[in-house]
Amino acid sequence: MMFYFDPMYLLLMIVTLVISGGAQLYVSSAYKKWSGVRNEVNMTGSQVGQAIVDRTPLGDFVNAPKAVQAAGQSGLAGSTIRFQRIGGQMTDHYDPRTHSVSLSEGVASQPSVAAMAIVAHELGHAQQHEQSSFLITLRNFLVPAIRFSPQIAYVMIFLGLILRTSGLIYLGALFYGVMVLFTVITLPVEIDASRRALVLLRESNLIHDERDAAGARQVLTAAAMTYVAAAVTAILTLLYYLTLANRRR
Repeated sequence: MMFYFDPMYLLLMIVTLVISGGAQLYVSSAYKKWSGVRNEVNMTGSQVGQAIVDRTPLGDFVNAPKAVQAAGQSGLAGSTIRFQRIGGQMTDHYDPRTHSVSLSEGVASQPSVAAMAIVAHELGHAQQHEQSSFLITLRNFLVPAIRFSPQIAYVMIFLGLILRTSGLIYLGALFYGVMVLFTVITLPVEIDASRRALVLLRESNLIHDERDAAGARQVLTAAAMTYVAAAVTAILTLLYYLTLANRRR
């Protein structure tokens, strides 16, 4: 019972809710603003994505990940990158397993500044994958571990609290630390993808004025803030678990 009524835990929850809530409000505000602004080239997200793979080496077979080459995969116009539509809002993502970009309906079908920025960001991830970026490689290496590390962590910490054994809590914190590491590494990965997005848009001659550049940058910055919030929340939670262990010594 101590775990649930600990004042420090309540403070942690309030702080993390404020941080994550603030980040989500910022993202929603930026997306709403720039999804209503038509980009200068008057191209939908799907058209922007296709233009980028047409006008840059991105998606070329020689640059594709080995698994994609082995499968002989190709999409439109011979590109190894595939585009598909999915439901929901801001559900856009890149899947490294299939070298494909999934676009929400609002992004795929609207010629907005926000759509332009989002599809370019996901293609930034595709470029990271093609170039075997160190950070994306490290992040992918940790993916199998985070599938089970949080569950093990919670069990260990819970048992440690029940049995009043600091060693179990420390062990749980160690497993939780794997997820924290993954979350922290994800932040520079996302920032790098946004940096690449702006470069890809300029290389493809899709940024024609500073309004589009400023809008795309604001959307990408807002999106990055959600990962900052996630990293800060994970670190604060880990520190809380460590204080629990110290109090049981």
